[in-house]
This record gives sequence, structure tokens and C-alpha cells, in this order.
Amino acid sequence: MLKSAKFKNFTTVPNEEFRFGAGLNVIVGANGLGKSHILKAIYTLLKVQSTKNVELTKSSLEKAYADKLVGVMRPEALGRLVKRKHGRDRCELALDMKETKQCATIAFASSAKSQVEVTRAPTEALPLSPVYLPTRELATLCPWFVPLYDNYHLEFEETWRDTVSLLGAPSVKGPREKAVAKLLAPLEEAMNGRVIVDSKTGRFYLSVSGGGQMEMPLVAEGVRKLAMLARLISTGVLLEQGYLFWDEPETNLNPKLIRTVAASIIHLANHGIQVFIATHSLFLLRELEILRAAPGSKKIDTRFFGLRSDDGTVTVSQGPKLEDIGSITALDESLMQSDRYLDLD
Repeated sequence: MLKSAKFKNFTTVPNEEFRFGAGLNVIVGANGLGKSHILKAIYTLLKVQSTKNVELTKSSLEKAYADKLVGVMRPEALGRLVKRKHGRDRCELALDMKETKQCATIAFASSAKSQVEVTRAPTEALPLSPVYLPTRELATLCPWFVPLYDNYHLEFEETWRDTVSLLGAPSVKGPREKAVAKLLAPLEEAMNGRVIVDSKTGRFYLSVSGGGQMEMPLVAEGVRKLAMLARLISTGVLLEQGYLFWDEPETNLNPKLIRTVAASIIHLANHGIQVFIATHSLFLLRELEILRAAPGSKKIDTRFFGLRSDDGTVTVSQGPKLEDIGSITALDESLMQSDRYLDLD
């Protein structure tokens, strides 16, 4: 479990320690304040530590962290990720894990092109790979995207390659099947079907109840996002001790599907998966709060983080309740829109 992440001079992210909950973590803020950068930076460090061909030695980790940061963040040089200031400066990222052997700290200067310094190296690998879901669905990129990415220079974030490769993994069998089936049930009900994979082509289909198979590109985009989540559950990546990073899960979803996504997020957090989401959707925030407060619901260790810009400087408020993070841009704008609408005669 990730207990906290400390940022210093990393892009627009505040120089603060973000203290996370074991279950659900929600980052809220307007565009351009660093929500996605926080998710990507943490994902990058955890991903390196879960990659089987990366040795947990200082030299191996330094190269792996640098390569992964460049692949995920896509800067022209690593030093471009250092907060913009006059002169040279130094960036530091630190992860404090529940298991001390999994803690890590790296640093690099604004002059760095592709080199980081590991000041605290983890000595224990993560048992499961973290999952990063971008705003776009990726199910329609299977299976051709991974070989294309590996053989050509493409201007895509490496998170896309990572997630597509996880989507193509085989489904679990044995003792974990019951846990998988329980997590899949609400998603398959919302999709009115289940995701299947053609063993010969590797393409995904939605097997619709009473309607045969539908090619994934013909499925509505909102349903494809649910299909992507369902597939990652069925492969066993999103099970206990897993990590899910989801950037604006509400994108391209209607309110009914947002409710399903919110229920799935709560469901995953209840089953031992540490979930991190970035959003500015008032509807999603309210739905998460409704589900957490529902009678008989299991208590989830939750943290909220509110990013805001004051005179060009991004600050963060954090706490276990939504009201702990102060005013929310999405709420303020919704209220002002309601006032404007009521003024129409």
C-alpha cells in the first residue's frame, strides 16, 4: 500500500506530501493544475518496481526510472519536468510505502536529459503491476498497438502501451475466479454482456445477452470503458494488493454510466485495491459520496485532495472528507450556471 508521496519542484504539482488512504483517493481541481501529473509520476515509480526484468539495483533503477518518466510524461528532456524557475533547480519524488522495503526516492536536475539519481532504492518488488487508465478507452487498440509501439517511434504516452499489454493477458483460473466473478457482476450487468477475446486474433468482443457477439469498435465508447475495466479484473491485475490510477473516469460517459463507474470504483476499493482518480466532475464526486454514506456500506479509508491556483502558485488541501478541500471549481460553476438558467425568462 502507498502511504504517501512527496513532491518537490515537479511540474506544476505543489511542493507537498500527499497522504493517501488505503482505499480511495480523489484528486480534484481545474484543468492545468497537475492532477494527471500526480497520477503519472506515482504510477511511473510503482510500475518500474513491478517490472520483472528490472533489477532492484541502483544503476538498473536509475535507468529504468528515467526511461519510464520520459515514456509516460513525454518531455523533450527529463529536466523539462522540473518546475519552471529562473536558473537551475532540482526535482525530487519520494514514495513512502507500508512495506519499508518498497519505499523509493529519486531526484534529477533541470539540466538532466535522461538521468535520475536514486537516493533511496526499493529492495522488494511489487507483487502486482499498477494499472493506468487514461481518459480514452483502449480496448479497440488490442492487439495491434503493442507491436506497433515497440517497433516504431510513436508520440503516445507509454501508459497506453502498458495498459494494452495488460488487457491482452489471459483470464485467471482457480481460486481467484470467484473473486473475479464477484467484481465483474455489476459491470457485466451494466454492459448487458461480457467481454470475450478471440484466441486466434486477440481482438475483443462484447457478448451481448441474447444478441450474439459485437465487435468492440461497434460498441458505444462509454461501454468500452467499462469493458476495459472488466477485462483488467478478469486478468487478475485488479485484485487485492493492486493499484488503479484512473484519469477523469467520467469522460464521454452519460450520468447513468458514471453511476456504474462510481459503484465499480467503490467496489474495487472495498476489495483491497488502492484506487487513485483525478476528476472535476461534480456528478462523480457526489455519486462517490452517496455510495460511501449508504446504509450498510463498508467503511473505506478515503482521502480527498483539492488543487487550486493562487496568484499562479498551485496549492493543495487534503482530508478524509470532501468538505475538507474547500471550494470546488465544478461546484462553483454549476451553481453559477443554475443562477444564470433561473434568470432566463
